Amino acid sequence: MTTELKRCSWCGNDPLYMEYHDKEWGKTTHDDIIFFEFLILESAQAGLSWITILKRREGYRKAFANFDVHQVAAFNNEDVERLMQDAGIIRNRLKINAAIKCANLFLGVQKEFGSFDKYLYSFMPDGKPINNTTGSTPVTTEISDAISKDMKKRGFTFFGSVICYAFMQATGMVNDHVPACAFK
Repeated sequence: MTTELKRCSWCGNDPLYMEYHDKEWGKTTHDDIIFFEFLILESAQAGLSWITILKRREGYRKAFANFDVHQVAAFNNEDVERLMQDAGIIRNRLKINAAIKCANLFLGVQKEFGSFDKYLYSFMPDGKPINNTTGSTPVTTEISDAISKDMKKRGFTFFGSVICYAFMQATGMVNDHVPACAFK
């Protein structure tokens, strides 16, 4: 991983952060599996730094059935207790329970809209991702406010507008790479 490339300043020189920045952040996806993964990860990140979660990503992958939404939706109290003992994830009972609830709500959205992707992109202008060319990176937008508000109404938790906007950046719903970044 070369450090000579011009990158967004937030990833610094941490190899894990640089790889995430270069290969994933801001890259558009329409894959519901990836959307579910980032719902779990971004919700776990609430109140913490992203690098804290990124370093535990493999732990989350193992703990949450490789982000298989159907398996996670079927988790029960025994699974919650197992996860509370798992040092590979953030052991916060509220966040663990929220992840399981999120899986069930996610399935409901898929059933209603045909896919979580269709649901999310129903909020986007012309159903397309946004390429932010301003050089400034907001922490929320009217779109993240609207998605977050709708998701809260549906019962999702740990997904306020700031977390929603980070989710949008992570999944390429918005490309916030600065104009000088080699990965814009």
